[in-house]
Amino acid sequence: MTAWAALALIALATVPAAGLLAKARWTWRTPRAGIVLWQALGLAWGLATIGALVGFALEPLGRGVLHGLFLLPDDGSLLSLPRQLVLLAGMAFAGSLIGSLLLSGFRVLRARARHRALLRLIADRGMRADALVLDHPQAAAYCVPGVRSKIVISKGTLELLDDGELEAVLAHELAHARERHDLVLLPFTSLPRIGLVARILDSVALLIEMRADDRALRHRSPKELAKALLRFATAPSASAPSCALAVAHEGSAVMARVQRLLNPAPRPLLARSAALLTSVLLVLTPLALWSFH
Repeated sequence: MTAWAALALIALATVPAAGLLAKARWTWRTPRAGIVLWQALGLAWGLATIGALVGFALEPLGRGVLHGLFLLPDDGSLLSLPRQLVLLAGMAFAGSLIGSLLLSGFRVLRARARHRALLRLIADRGMRADALVLDHPQAAAYCVPGVRSKIVISKGTLELLDDGELEAVLAHELAHARERHDLVLLPFTSLPRIGLVARILDSVALLIEMRADDRALRHRSPKELAKALLRFATAPSASAPSCALAVAHEGSAVMARVQRLLNPAPRPLLARSAALLTSVLLVLTPLALWSFH
């Protein structure tokens, strides 16, 4: 089997694999490994798809994908018109992925800059040393990530939660800021939110929230965080800006997190190790096939 055919098979296989992973529940027990596996699966899909298109187009050069690209300026005339079109399609696909990622990142950075400017005008910096407080009656708690991340809560949140619950929420948001979960989400949010992509984004977002929950439990009790999530889910709450990571959303995702906090399951060491090993193989295999000829 040629390298480009193997890459095509990998690209095709990642689609049903993503569907299965989106339905998986073992990842809830080890969310960090699940996040890494999602990142590896997405990267493998991109590398394999681009490699398959470019590898097929450059097959007459007989040097594989990577070496063929270096030979292209001198030997490109050896390619037939159909293969030249496939090569253009592969390069256009690669460009669209990179362009979408850069555009999404630019929009997020611009939205965060605007929101930070707004916070400088309306947020109370003296009420709490660990968060900015908004004078709003509804509950809101979110993190605006960045080099200097900001944790924002509303006065409605201060009235809704007791001290322990509030500290649990702040620990959750601090976990988002320290682990830069916004960067984890960025490649997935740069794709159109339709069909399988929407389910993938929901799955990754839930795992990120669960990972932040786990970090918060290093400092607060599961009961405190679970009660805070339930209060947010049942009380009138203000939606967080699109450029931020909120502590809770309405729906089944919150209940899944609450159940996980109150009924913790043993962390599967074997599944976690297998997920990390699979992640490494998912990334290295397409890269190796890019160099194969």
